Amino acid sequence: MAAGSGSRYGKLKQFDELGPCKEFLMEFSIYDAIKAGFNHIVFITRKENKDYLNQYLKKRLSKHIKINVVVQEATSLPEICDKDYKRKKPWGTAHAIWCAKNFITKDFAIINADDFYGYNSFKNAFQYMNRKQNNKNFGLVCYRLSETLSEFGSVSRGVCKVENNKLISINEYLKIQKEDNMIVDSSSGKTLEKNDLVSMNFWICKNDFFIFLENYINKCLKELKNIEKDEIYLPFAIKEYSELNNIDIDVIDSLSKWFGITYIEDKRKSIKKLNELTENKHYPSPLW
Repeated sequence: MAAGSGSRYGKLKQFDELGPCKEFLMEFSIYDAIKAGFNHIVFITRKENKDYLNQYLKKRLSKHIKINVVVQEATSLPEICDKDYKRKKPWGTAHAIWCAKNFITKDFAIINADDFYGYNSFKNAFQYMNRKQNNKNFGLVCYRLSETLSEFGSVSRGVCKVENNKLISINEYLKIQKEDNMIVDSSSGKTLEKNDLVSMNFWICKNDFFIFLENYINKCLKELKNIEKDEIYLPFAIKEYSELNNIDIDVIDSLSKWFGITYIEDKRKSIKKLNELTENKHYPSPLW
């Protein structure tokens, strides 16, 4: 998913040149996904970015993997939905995934374009998908909370409750940051544990999820209180799907180090880490 606005970062961080040869952060995820065995990538972006992204990616990636670039627009809705909603911004992450429905025919994984997930995450996800082909369960690749914080401000994270490697619930905390030797969410006053598992939107879904999303989006549109601002979130959609279909969501340990760029100050740290990974031969330079 690459349709975010980067409000806290100050610009479109998906297209910021962070790699040693000015690669985007998501290119390292693409490289890792290809190495792990994935063979098709669908990019979901805004209309104004489609031509640029298409040209950029096809020039670099067409020899390596099948790609499609899909636009998420507020006017693009399931046929059953009322088309008279007045809105400019996209409808959120669940709607973003629905926009890719015409390009995905198999089970699939979802990631953010502005996160670094690490090779082991993609390897574990791909192995899970191959191992669970006849299983109706969804999957979620998780990370340790302490490894997903920013030194430069608070972050919002979905903290997972897990039992026997099954996801029980996700609690959203909006202002998590380190205070002395503790991790605290200032919006709720709750102290969190460094080894709490969190979701970074690395989901593994079955293909029939798109059918469910048609009705789910229609239902949510009728229930939104603020049509201009409220969003339809992917985790809530997956939770409702799992309850309706009586399936589990398997939790997969990433076994990787995450990093990202929530704030503009995170950029220097991300550039340093990508340089180190490249120098240590985890990635070639240039990447393609």
